[in-house]
Amino acid sequence: MAAEEKFDARRETLVNETRTLFEPGLAGLNAADKSWLAEAVHQSPEKAAKIGYERSHTGFIREITVTVADVERLYRERQTAGAH
Repeated sequence: MAAEEKFDARRETLVNETRTLFEPGLAGLNAADKSWLAEAVHQSPEKAAKIGYERSHTGFIREITVTVADVERLYRERQTAGAH
């Protein structure tokens, strides 16, 4: 498991794999919601509440644990984008 850290722009240039986990409180989300949430959170990793980097042989694995705060933010952003 990746250590919880802050967004690191330098490591981002070396990310070649991503991993998404969900907090236990989000276990009730369906597969479709988890899929778009995972994609959305990795599109803007600098906004993720819990992000870590794990060294791999060829770079870094970015691991984001989706939190309730992330879900609220992403749904808000989705609604705002749909309103325009």
